[in-house]
Amino acid sequence: VRVLHLKENIASLARLLASTSHGGFPVVCRPKPDHAEVFQGTIKRLELCMLLENEHIFEPETNDDTFSSPHPLSYEKITVEKLPNLSRLTMLLNRYTTDPQYQQLFINLEPYINKSAMSVQAHFSLQRTYIIFRTLGLRHLTVVDQQNQVVGVITRKDLMPFPLEEKLRL
Repeated sequence: VRVLHLKENIASLARLLASTSHGGFPVVCRPKPDHAEVFQGTIKRLELCMLLENEHIFEPETNDDTFSSPHPLSYEKITVEKLPNLSRLTMLLNRYTTDPQYQQLFINLEPYINKSAMSVQAHFSLQRTYIIFRTLGLRHLTVVDQQNQVVGVITRKDLMPFPLEEKLRL
């Protein structure tokens, strides 16, 4: 499972987006230094792409978890149906992954994640999971263990009848 953190490195985020086609990602955080990372919510790929087009929200790494940026982008600015300029995004992702300055810059994802995202326990009923997908029109659903740690993601494609029958046979 590819997860993101509330405080994410720009170069790492660009590499992830360039190397995967996932439509969304679970976001995790460590509540206390000695605790495991737990599920906080999700963020869509399109929202991440829109965030990366706004370099003014990138910040240098700090030792604490605070960010100085007092003005997060508005919901309207990051919520789009499709990317306005794919070639510009490709150019930006390439620059962010190759230019060393972006290794030292971070983005605070906390204002942008869906904190009310659904999740299911690892041993949740397959039938109920299917009903949740159908009823809520979900594209993906995070799977967590009893400690709320991310252990997987179920996509709508995983629940299509033919692949499901095949997986159940295995």
